[in-house]
Amino acid sequence: MHIMTRFRKYLQNPLSVGLKDKILLAVSGGRDSMLMAHLFLDAGYNCIILHCNFGLRGLDSDLDEQLVVDFAKKRGVSYVIEHFQTKKYAAERCLSIQMAARELRYKWFEQKRQELHGEWIAVAQHRNDHIETAFLNLCRGTGLVGLQGILPRRGHIIRPLLFVGSQEITEEVNRLEIPFRDDQSNFSTKYLRNKLRLDILPKFKELTPEFENIMVENMDRFHQSVQLLEYFVKPIRVKLFQRDGELYTINREALRDYIDNTPLMYELFREFDFAPEVLKDLQVNFDGIAGKVFQSRKYELLLDREYLRMRPRQSELVESPTIYLNENTNQVSFSGERFFVTTSEDRHILSDKSIAQIDYDLLIFPLQLRLWQFGDVFYPLGMTGKKKVSDFFVQQKLDLFQKKRVPILVNGNGDIIWIAKYRLDNRYRITERTRKVYIIESN
Repeated sequence: MHIMTRFRKYLQNPLSVGLKDKILLAVSGGRDSMLMAHLFLDAGYNCIILHCNFGLRGLDSDLDEQLVVDFAKKRGVSYVIEHFQTKKYAAERCLSIQMAARELRYKWFEQKRQELHGEWIAVAQHRNDHIETAFLNLCRGTGLVGLQGILPRRGHIIRPLLFVGSQEITEEVNRLEIPFRDDQSNFSTKYLRNKLRLDILPKFKELTPEFENIMVENMDRFHQSVQLLEYFVKPIRVKLFQRDGELYTINREALRDYIDNTPLMYELFREFDFAPEVLKDLQVNFDGIAGKVFQSRKYELLLDREYLRMRPRQSELVESPTIYLNENTNQVSFSGERFFVTTSEDRHILSDKSIAQIDYDLLIFPLQLRLWQFGDVFYPLGMTGKKKVSDFFVQQKLDLFQKKRVPILVNGNGDIIWIAKYRLDNRYRITERTRKVYIIESN
């Protein structure tokens, strides 16, 4: 069957790509991505070409870019080029060059998809990449999930060449006289994937000529096994994991029924990327003192008194900066909250904890909105003595995650004025002597 016929069928099933969908094509200039672009354009799809210049191979990187630009112009298709400081990015984040390039390109792909209102980002990985990925995952110990290889579709990423192998791609590129450039680093066995491709996997083909077909069939079975396992695990996860935005809450006593079942625990937390040794640590410390935090690459899990609370690491570890409020500030956003500021001469006291009414004449501008800091103290409304904010949080039964997200309004002299949505400082309450009221409301 002609490759175009198979390509069209694969776009329909399993990818479910519509002919009117806007497709962003990730085109490097290599034979795989150039064939993919050729097929999409000949099939009549609405496409935009994206090219990443990582600046890693000097003149060769620039020649790759020029090839892609010339191809796009010849075919009359729009294109977008981006240059990256890949080595700098890798050094700043302690990543390998390969991982840095991967992060950069996929972040940029998604950014452009949103900007250009695209439905899909097409990446030219093929059947041999599919097999190599399964072997790489086997070496890395990713378990059954990793043996699935590359999924045809994940989110907005599609891989429309997974049905075809590298040899047939080379034959089609030559037959159609499609221009391409080889990346010479693909022929160096110092990289594990290249060593698999060039040295190890050919040995399997010597043993079994049908090795690639057999591997694809096996990987399909692994995928079916993962789906079957998820069919049984998902209802338990849905019952246990209560989600509120980015925060997951798990009842500690409800989890106790499963805590000693190591395989099930791994499956329950698998999508959150917790390593088996971290989950083992959770099992050992499950009945220990509250406050211990367990971390994966993506999430952190707090063992609290009655609940386990889990949140993404990246969004939470980036602390909200201090926000300054001047006399003319009327609204600001901070720590996921929006604050509205007004003034009034009405001294009627409201009972809403989301609204702070403050004696305006006691304020020293600019005020600050910031998060809790070690050593913070204030004088809770209705009390004459001071209290540590940390002790106040304990009384309010706030866990470690929650207390690190509570906005605190601070006067220009360093006094805490208001713990947002919880308590006003007694020194800044309105009294009979108050002439003007500063009102700040959290919404």
